[in-house]
Amino acid sequence: MRKQAIFLLLISICMIVVTGCSSSGSKDNNAIIVGIDDKFAPMGFRDDKNEIVGFDIDYARAAAEKMGKEITFQPIDWSSKESELNSGRIDLIWNGYTITDERKDKVLFTKPYLENSQVAVTLADSPITKLDELDGKNVGLQALSSAADALAASPLKDKVNASEFPDNVLALTDLKTKRLDAVIIDEVVARYYMSKEEGTFKLLDESLAPEQYGIGVKKGNEELLNQLQKALDELNADGTAAEISTKWFGEDEVLK
Repeated sequence: MRKQAIFLLLISICMIVVTGCSSSGSKDNNAIIVGIDDKFAPMGFRDDKNEIVGFDIDYARAAAEKMGKEITFQPIDWSSKESELNSGRIDLIWNGYTITDERKDKVLFTKPYLENSQVAVTLADSPITKLDELDGKNVGLQALSSAADALAASPLKDKVNASEFPDNVLALTDLKTKRLDAVIIDEVVARYYMSKEEGTFKLLDESLAPEQYGIGVKKGNEELLNQLQKALDELNADGTAAEISTKWFGEDEVLK
């Protein structure tokens, strides 16, 4: 009888320990983890102090405050962004994330909040002035990005020598060293680097594809999607979104 009592006591202790460990390791429902590419200026990137900053960073913090949630930014491999979301390691994809039909099959999207386009950037002294002059040239772009989608859907698809890079910074570096003739890149990103390195780059007049940015939420999590969209609508209504946009772009570019 005594042995049975001791046995039951040990089982009870084990259950308490397991439950305690499970609780301490469970995710805080009041926390949001945002997956970002931390080299995607001016949307989300590291500044000179190695701090994560950018338009999307400020916008996400403001939205989280409206939602009454704590927010954390998690740099991820951008080529695995949907896998990171669907695995539960992150709650949102929010860093210049282009809305496409293919991505709509994988994630839920908020309403679009910014207009963008994919453009071709060359060096300022390049003789190339039009897209069709890229025929036979070496072109770089970020792997598994909307730039890759735009190139694949354009007449240039089989006419250029395309190289993929982990991020835009590396692609632009190869452009500056003339290993590339052009880089296909988001216009908002291109204009940011043009402002930081005046006289280095130029945009070709034509764009490859217009697009819109949205925030990705895991399929089935309509509750988070609705909470987030409500917060974004409130940021538009009270002028906060316009203030953040003006800080980063010099004017209010947020879609209403």
